[in-house]
Amino acid sequence: MVRITTTGPGRRPPSHRGRLALGAVAALVLGLTAACGDDSDPTKSADQEELGEGESLTITTFGEFGYDELIAQWNEEHPELQVEQTKVSLWDDWKNELNTLLQANEGLPDVVAIEGDFMPALVAAPERWVDLSSDEVDGRWLEFKSAAATTSDGALLGYATDAGPEAICYRADLFEDAGLPTDRAEVAALMTTWDDYYALGEEFVAESDAKWYDASGSVAQAMLNQVEYPFEQADNSVDVENDDLRAVYDTVTGYSGSLSTGVSQWSDDWTAGFQNDGFATIPCPGWMRSNIRDNTGDPAPNGVVWDVADVFPGGAGNWGGSYLSVPKSSAHQEQAKEFAAWITAPEQQIQIFEQYGNFPSQVAALEDPALLSSTDPYFNAAPVGEIFSNRASAITVQPYHGPLYSDILGKFQEAITRVDQGGDPEESWETFVTEVESLQ
Repeated sequence: MVRITTTGPGRRPPSHRGRLALGAVAALVLGLTAACGDDSDPTKSADQEELGEGESLTITTFGEFGYDELIAQWNEEHPELQVEQTKVSLWDDWKNELNTLLQANEGLPDVVAIEGDFMPALVAAPERWVDLSSDEVDGRWLEFKSAAATTSDGALLGYATDAGPEAICYRADLFEDAGLPTDRAEVAALMTTWDDYYALGEEFVAESDAKWYDASGSVAQAMLNQVEYPFEQADNSVDVENDDLRAVYDTVTGYSGSLSTGVSQWSDDWTAGFQNDGFATIPCPGWMRSNIRDNTGDPAPNGVVWDVADVFPGGAGNWGGSYLSVPKSSAHQEQAKEFAAWITAPEQQIQIFEQYGNFPSQVAALEDPALLSSTDPYFNAAPVGEIFSNRASAITVQPYHGPLYSDILGKFQEAITRVDQGGDPEESWETFVTEVESLQ
């Protein structure tokens, strides 16, 4: 069962418009205490009940988790435990609704999809969420995925649905027109470092009317995914004037007028760039392939050839990945936990990867022959299973996400956008620093 509340193309990470400070969200959750007796206590588990006649277990997701067919399969095999999915187009929309439901302490579904950058808020204020840890799922996920959802006392607040190891997707036809190699192995050899990547971009734009990459914010995010402490230190103290962050900012804004399209990622202009030969490369976690396919058109317009290179400048990086959590307000916690464990199991994650591109976050799935042999006809028959498995195994750094990570990231992206629109880089940086101070 699926209920659509809004529509939209493909899976996408959150835009950074209208973000609430995650520190404020965590404080909000902590502050929701009983006002009218025990029944209103948001930290108290709801009385557990059996599903009544015509009732279903409920789950709300955002974007495209690839659950439609799997939920239909589950419902066919479990007539006694039916599941109804509500799909919200954008994470920001669902996050805003989730915050409203948390304040009201009612109306939450049994299973809640959580964007990865929001998980620090749950970990910082775990009282409202069910501990999902068990021997059955111990060690199931990539370590950095489970660690991000685990509290200091060992409670697991979310089952990871996917990960986002990054490669580079590129327009082989535009490469050829510009006199660059098109073979994916040769392309990979030309961009092993960020210096290589930008130098190749300068070579490309000198011979093409297209830009090198889709958006400054896109490449900034890719580079940030290799910075261990981009905004906050391990004690959650904010430090945005560190050398690593400033180096990313200076590099990206230094090329904003020459290699970037100058548009904001996820905007209508960004979408149009896929259709008018606007750019040649894009940082490409597995889920990005769905966005490329949806925005370019399927089948691809005549002459358009997308491919995937088994490389990521600077080594490796992870972008994205979500979780399923169970609120204590659910009256069906054990059933919700059972369903969440099933739909995030390796077999289901591989099926989702094959259909939608969302890369598995589970160790067993990464070793499955079905994954390793997977190819994508849309991307010139690229061996995407092998490529993204290689990219996942190369990840050595996972940026620290403190409670304010998501909100500061939004401010950082806005600073880059101001430069793309003609603003002075130094003035925009100072504005960014001032805005971050106001968040604390």
